[in-house]
Amino acid sequence: MPVKSTKITVLLLLAALLSACASGPERSRGGEQPEVTGLGEEDTVLPGNLKAAANDVLFQAIGLVGTPYRYGGNSPESGFDCSGLINYVFLHSAGLKLPRTTAALIDIDAPRVEKDHLYPGDLVYFNTLGGRVSHIGIYVGERRFVHAPSSGGTVRMDNIDTPYWQKYYVDAKRVLLGD
Repeated sequence: MPVKSTKITVLLLLAALLSACASGPERSRGGEQPEVTGLGEEDTVLPGNLKAAANDVLFQAIGLVGTPYRYGGNSPESGFDCSGLINYVFLHSAGLKLPRTTAALIDIDAPRVEKDHLYPGDLVYFNTLGGRVSHIGIYVGERRFVHAPSSGGTVRMDNIDTPYWQKYYVDAKRVLLGD
């Protein structure tokens, strides 16, 4: 299936999932914005502006599923490596310029997040090659994350609780902060 068709299919499936699993937003009164929510129950204690920013990141990241992997890649046209995907998504959805390498991304000044308290938009770090950290993804909710996994592959969504990813999980950080 062509990449464009795959992206459209993923977005349609996401829309169906969100409409089936989430209640509709309350009607706004007097110019108020309706509340934006992420996937599942994970957004119940977070500020509204964090929910909106995370929702933008979530849709941007999921929309890139199927984009080819390319070492050093940093755009949908050229493909992505894991840190290029992170940089592109956060710049284009949240206006955040993050470091370009995984090694630099682990050192960003952002709050650490316990694995059981992840929220869509959190960065999840893995060490698959030895050393401190070698891989990164974006948590999208319901124990899933989007990442650009390896040469010859494509940007995809995986479950953080599979034995493979559990074995290599290192940390998580929240770069999207509410007021």
